[in-house]
Amino acid sequence: MALSDPLAERMRPKSLDDYTGQQHLVGKNAVLRKAIENGNIPSMIFWGPPGVGKTTLANIISESLSRPFFSLSAINSGVKDVRDAIEKAAQYKKGGIVPVLFIDEIHRFSKSQQDSLLGAVERGLVTLIGATTENPSFEVISALLSRCQVYVLQNLSEEDLIALLKRAIQQDQIIKQKTIQLKETEALLRLSGGDGRKLLNIFELLVNAESEKEVIITNQFVLDNVQQNMALYDKTGEQHYDIISAFIKSIRGSDPNAAVYWLARMIEGGEDPSFIARRLLILASEDIGNANPNALLLANNCFQAVNVIGWPESRIILAQAVTYLASSAKSNASYEAIGKAQALVKQTGDLPVPLHLRNAPTKLMKQMDYGKDYKYAHAFENNFADQEFFPDTLSGTKLYSPQQNPAENKIREHLKNLWKKYKY
Repeated sequence: MALSDPLAERMRPKSLDDYTGQQHLVGKNAVLRKAIENGNIPSMIFWGPPGVGKTTLANIISESLSRPFFSLSAINSGVKDVRDAIEKAAQYKKGGIVPVLFIDEIHRFSKSQQDSLLGAVERGLVTLIGATTENPSFEVISALLSRCQVYVLQNLSEEDLIALLKRAIQQDQIIKQKTIQLKETEALLRLSGGDGRKLLNIFELLVNAESEKEVIITNQFVLDNVQQNMALYDKTGEQHYDIISAFIKSIRGSDPNAAVYWLARMIEGGEDPSFIARRLLILASEDIGNANPNALLLANNCFQAVNVIGWPESRIILAQAVTYLASSAKSNASYEAIGKAQALVKQTGDLPVPLHLRNAPTKLMKQMDYGKDYKYAHAFENNFADQEFFPDTLSGTKLYSPQQNPAENKIREHLKNLWKKYKY
């Protein structure tokens, strides 16, 4: 390890005993540790936030098993890179050795790239270890996911982070040249956000910022020295949440110009396009809803297209969806309705289903009047029959209130004609 490497790289653990955090996976008698010690690991996916040790754990596994280790990053690797790695692995397999193939940020691989991995995993040419910050249920094709064990890595605890700092102070050759006192750590830990790599990067910046032999870490010292050096866009930190907030609020506020500006900020900052598309999908229901039902369809198509196309073309698809959603009529009536309904359920508990709404698949149930007097709507004029669908004590409770926009005005008039008790 070169002294010119960043502190986080210099302090990267080489064994499970030096590894910090994730004791539910690698602690004494934990499932993954047992698999590693037995030398019989499955293909797996590490799912967790940045800086919690996904890449480090993959390296330790490879070292522990004394297997060849191939590493690819989904950001700058294509299908050809995957095939080249698999071809090399096939040569090892002839000698009875199964290499470890590590794919960092596997969620950024397109379907075709993931398909190219599938055959090698099925044939046992490689043991795949994928790392992702995104839910693999959404980002990894089902065929590949079914052949992998998913391990969830958690944010490092305050104790874990302090342990990382103390280990760096005691063991790193450069850091040891100064006398360092951890007087206050609140600001340092908060800025790290549970990310061990970010914590060590900030800590190294602080040590280098102090010309004196003695470095006293206080909250004020951290804020004075870190804030002026923070990146304009940190996709895993505070700026990430501030910018996505401005982005969503611009769309909600019907300003396509500001919305596409914040979109550009995220794109230029290296944000994951799937993350952006997923937020648009949520917004289409939460903030537009029945004011324009097509918004959800377009947002869903955007999400699917982004995952098929990838960068840089996905920026065009995202821009189309963003400007459409921002320009659309808005309503949060559906969002409000489910919120009220959940609050009502918590308040009233498990009220019995009225007998006429119950299913009656057996003779006994029919004798108990299950389903009796139920009116089949399609058998009545205009496909509507006036009957009670709530538990008796909640009769007349209105949860959905259409808002003032052309589409929901029509919905309101229709419901008003059907139901007198809800007072639309």
